[in-house]
Amino acid sequence: MDFAPTERTTLGIEWELALVDPASGDLTGRANEVIDSVGVKRCVGEFLTNTVELVTSVHRDVPGAIADLRDLRGKFQRAASKAGVAAIGSGTHPFADWRLQTVTPADRYMRVAERSRDWGRQLSIWGVHVHVGVPDREAVVPVMGAINANVAWLLALSASSPFWEGQDTGFASHRTMLFQQLPTGGLPPSLEDWSDYVRTVEGMLAGGVILDPLELRWDVRPAPHFGTVEVRIADGGPSLFDVAAGAAFTQCVVEEALRALDTGRAPFLLPEWAVRENKFRAARWGFSTKFITGADGRQESGRESLARRIDELQPVARDLGCEAELVSALAIVDNNSADRQRAAMRTGGPIGVVDSLRAEFLR
Repeated sequence: MDFAPTERTTLGIEWELALVDPASGDLTGRANEVIDSVGVKRCVGEFLTNTVELVTSVHRDVPGAIADLRDLRGKFQRAASKAGVAAIGSGTHPFADWRLQTVTPADRYMRVAERSRDWGRQLSIWGVHVHVGVPDREAVVPVMGAINANVAWLLALSASSPFWEGQDTGFASHRTMLFQQLPTGGLPPSLEDWSDYVRTVEGMLAGGVILDPLELRWDVRPAPHFGTVEVRIADGGPSLFDVAAGAAFTQCVVEEALRALDTGRAPFLLPEWAVRENKFRAARWGFSTKFITGADGRQESGRESLARRIDELQPVARDLGCEAELVSALAIVDNNSADRQRAAMRTGGPIGVVDSLRAEFLR
């Protein structure tokens, strides 16, 4: 399997947005109309007709990627306003009925809907995907392992889906629990090296599990056609501020792992059981829990451990030009999007949540 040559730790960001009716706050399936009006190839559709995705070009640093997203957001917002629709960035919608949403009529999306039926059709969810360039395919699997070891912080930073059909689910990221229902979703399988990844994909193709590698919807997956590792853990980002913090953390984790490999060391890894437990804890409680930070089962406060990780990553962030965006994660730790949505629900009800998300999107 070919792996495209790419510049080290270059990045691209894909920001999924939900379209809502400004009057009712409910989802509206008018993505094609808005996309046609935007007229930019990097504003595209997704699984459901209520979704628009803004896709950056390739950038060397997070500030450049965020500036690109800001420009795309402006073009999109003008088209959306003209069409009489609005947008929010969130892992789930606070009250919409998933049964009323329509699937985009593309073959790969219809396959998900047909194969998974209601388990697939209910995926009225949105995320942020960050691609980071890895110059050597033999580094891909170790880098994926390093990202998995950081899944708790990546997910808790982005958690933005506490509500489902008008009810508080008790989870900071209900999207996480929904998405891993698909047989090709969730954490990637344990892999030894690039050859093991190739054997795994070939087996899945031969077994009819997938028709092409793009149907792998793992939280972390190789993107061989781009020469990147794609990190898909994050919930939908309500603002560019949130997206930037998550992208900086992601880029720094990848570069940290590559530097370890440069010196002949393995990057920091956690056993699979700890990764799975950390993912659950971050989805359930955000930062208001303890994360497992060692193979011996030792635990740290979610908030304190994030501060420690940011300190550890700051030298990398300075070299990558994203120190401000990385440190901005500390502003999220006590008030992530799930926390903010719950506060909005207490004061304004479900419509209040949509209104607050609409305001954040434009900041």
